[in-house]
Amino acid sequence: MGPPTPPQAPRRPHVLSLHGDERVDDWYWLRDRDDPGVRVYLEAENAYAEAVLAPVAELRERIYGEIRARVQESDDSAAVPHGDRSYFSRTVEGLQYAMHYRRPRTGGADQLLLDENVLASGTDYFSLGGFEISPDHRLLAYTTDLSGAERYTLRFRDLDTGADLADIVADVTYGLAWDDRAGVCFYVRPDDAMRPNEVWRHTLGTSTSDDALVYREDDERFFVDIGRTRSGRFVLIDSSSKLTSETWFVPTDAPTQTPTLVAAREHEHEYTVEHHWNERNGDRFLIVTNGDGARNFKLVAAPVAEPARGNWVDVLSPRDDVRLDAVNAFAEHLVLSERADGLDRLRVLRLDEESDTVVPASDPVYSMWLGPNPEYDTRVVRYGYTSLIAPVTDVDYDPRLATSTVVRVQPVLGGYDPTLYTSARLWATAPDGVRVPISVVHRRDVVLDGRAPALLSGYGAYEHSSDPAFRASRVSLLDRGFVCAIAHVRGGGELGRAWYEAGRLEHKANTFSDFVTCAQTLIAQGFTTPSRLVARGGSAGGLLMGAVANLRPDLFAAIVAEVPFVDVVTTMLDADLPLTITEWEEWGDPHEAGAYARMKAYSPYDNVDAHPYPAMFVTTGLNDPRVQYWEPAKWVAKLRAHTTSDKPILLRTEMGAGHSGPSGRYDAWRDEAAILAFVCSTVGVQT
Repeated sequence: MGPPTPPQAPRRPHVLSLHGDERVDDWYWLRDRDDPGVRVYLEAENAYAEAVLAPVAELRERIYGEIRARVQESDDSAAVPHGDRSYFSRTVEGLQYAMHYRRPRTGGADQLLLDENVLASGTDYFSLGGFEISPDHRLLAYTTDLSGAERYTLRFRDLDTGADLADIVADVTYGLAWDDRAGVCFYVRPDDAMRPNEVWRHTLGTSTSDDALVYREDDERFFVDIGRTRSGRFVLIDSSSKLTSETWFVPTDAPTQTPTLVAAREHEHEYTVEHHWNERNGDRFLIVTNGDGARNFKLVAAPVAEPARGNWVDVLSPRDDVRLDAVNAFAEHLVLSERADGLDRLRVLRLDEESDTVVPASDPVYSMWLGPNPEYDTRVVRYGYTSLIAPVTDVDYDPRLATSTVVRVQPVLGGYDPTLYTSARLWATAPDGVRVPISVVHRRDVVLDGRAPALLSGYGAYEHSSDPAFRASRVSLLDRGFVCAIAHVRGGGELGRAWYEAGRLEHKANTFSDFVTCAQTLIAQGFTTPSRLVARGGSAGGLLMGAVANLRPDLFAAIVAEVPFVDVVTTMLDADLPLTITEWEEWGDPHEAGAYARMKAYSPYDNVDAHPYPAMFVTTGLNDPRVQYWEPAKWVAKLRAHTTSDKPILLRTEMGAGHSGPSGRYDAWRDEAAILAFVCSTVGVQT
């Protein structure tokens, strides 16, 4: 079976002209989702991908069985104390989705609050978005998406009876917050371009037509989000672009009050707000800000009654070697999320003694994050920890005693023994002399003679950090002798704000050259060889995959690009698409000649040429609102038309899902097994 051919109806090339430059797009017609031929073509691509993967069907099924065998399918999450109850989720063998429960904190019968499997019944896709318990623990506000398009429906459940109320709010997006009396719920609506731009207020028991508009953001660069402070005293409305932000607040005991501004937006000034109060420190906002030249951010405080910027007082000064990400306030301590030496960490500040402690880690490369902590007046802090070797662990930290208590360790079945593996931090030197970190894991018995198969992943955008974390599916590669690595390239946030700025806009090319350098370093240090090296990335990481495929197709045996953003110039010229305008601060506005030239120079789709491309596995979702399905589809068609190699280039489209792929856990495992079988087969691992 050969690759699909376009439908028989004539398809004329589309010509795009700007700044005196002309681009001819032979596959532009794939944008028309209403064209019956488009769906036929995508289905044919799926059939072709399955045909090419048929020889590895046994390996694919074996890997799926391994992934499933490592998972304790019937399992409970770590219970989170909240009021006089503890909340947790449960999975049951054979069921795709989680169920949500609570039980009395002192012990007693479990109460089922929400069964996602029931809500998903009869649908091909299901996603639970918001899940917010009311302050009095009587009601649940929750949102659901049945298509993957990320447009949710808001419902309310009476937790005493288990029945949903008559109130139903359609077409909402992420963000929910209750008022003090559980009679009002704030939610966010998106515009036609999927930009969250409005905050609304619904009063339970009334018609949704009577809902009140609380806040509207008219600047198309800005997205809106909302949340209730841990103290319970305020609903915060955050409006932010990629580089600028501002926050408004509404008292939860006066939900109809007009929002109050903390500090007016200033270009490239970012800040986030947390509320804190106790008898010693008073009533104040704690603010993480990059103002006054604090490139890596600092912590300031402002009185709630007068929060304007002129009243901000420094609490923690900026540091050149530490990036302050967030502050979380509790009655008698603060928890700071920081990044240092390319790793995230937690610093706990005791307010009664004005002392601070960094929570210890036990691996050379790891991830640490603040877990669910709904209670404000508490003596312990729940955090999460994982590494490339250690499964996710929930830990309670006591700031007074500086002690950690393990609450739960993610079960890993199938005889997994972490002592059989080793992880490390390597450094690659980029062409401009910058050192780029690489996180590496492999079995201790792997011989590093340059012949091991390897998988190198990367992302490098939005100041998002690709932190090392355990993956049960990765063990299937490690036990087959793979070296698995993460390239922490510029454009991410691993080494602070400067690291991000060095990989965006006019510096975007650093992201791609960094990844190439990391691949070359793995080869030079004897971990692998080009014929056994596979690259993997998704979304903006898919852009990275497309760029390196054009730059160095000879460096990789195969590339996996999941929901890849590859048609950069055309997409960034289309303001009607979701995310486009706000993304100009990340990539540039191609309506400007300089930005157009820079973006065209690396846009994967625009730079496909006669190269010996490696084997490629490309995925997309028909309902994806973030990266439209036609970008990967066009890219694959163009790659096939130009490649000078005979290696397969596959496209798999989820016909009923979006950016995150299949929603059920068993479906997700099967998809991962298909990708891993492809990875193995392209480097000669057949069993």
